[in-house]
Amino acid sequence: MKKFFDKHWKARIYKIIYHSDTPAGKLFDVVLLVVIIASILLVMLESVNSIDLEYHDLLNTAEWIITILFTIEYILRIVTNSSPKKYILSFYGIIDLLSTIPKYLSLFLVGSHSLIALRALRLMRVFRILKLARFMGESNNFIKALKASKVKISVFVSFVIILCVILGTVMYLIESGQESGFTSIPRSVYWAIVTLTTVGYGDIAPVTPLGQLIASMIMIIGYGIIAVPTGIVSAEFASQKNEFKKEEDLIPETKTCPECLTNDIRVEAKYCYVCGAEIA
Repeated sequence: MKKFFDKHWKARIYKIIYHSDTPAGKLFDVVLLVVIIASILLVMLESVNSIDLEYHDLLNTAEWIITILFTIEYILRIVTNSSPKKYILSFYGIIDLLSTIPKYLSLFLVGSHSLIALRALRLMRVFRILKLARFMGESNNFIKALKASKVKISVFVSFVIILCVILGTVMYLIESGQESGFTSIPRSVYWAIVTLTTVGYGDIAPVTPLGQLIASMIMIIGYGIIAVPTGIVSAEFASQKNEFKKEEDLIPETKTCPECLTNDIRVEAKYCYVCGAEIA
């Protein structure tokens, strides 16, 4: 009975932590989001000397509370996961660990130089924001859209690079000897990139009428070039979103086995297909 209770407890916690399709899972995601944002704000406030001097004890206490919460979450993810080693060595597992241990290290490392290094380490907590991608269904579609359009974008970027080399060379031929900054082809290519992307630092500028005319044309072309990758990704994103909706309609609702923690069991099943345990 005790073993069954332990397994059942692990199954419930697993579903709350790793699944966001239940009320409890959604609440956990929201609470985790709030704690992550609070931890980042604390690190930011602590970096302001005037605020740190006045509220150091309060900030330190809040840091410890959040660190303990992160530690509990990290332990629960390990305990309830059917493959703890896989989670620990995963990308998010490493982020969880790196964003938790700096506060504990501050207990053993003392001295001003060490504290400065620890503050930098605590900034690793910012990377916990990367975990939010798992809570946003649209992020998966966006990643798929980027992967699907990488060939088109690569071809487009290659075209832009070739165009910048050609335009830079032309501007070098036109502006060289005019003391306008076009002293070499690489420097002229740099100007073409800056102009084509509409950044416009102004450190190099054409002085001849023909050079200024070409520069004006490059600026206008730049607006169109910026919009092309956006259109490519947007089209793929819309396509991936439609496919995701079709796939989502085909995915049946599942539940978790209280014994072996298998989590892809159909709702109507009464027994686990892996271990044969009865499922309530």
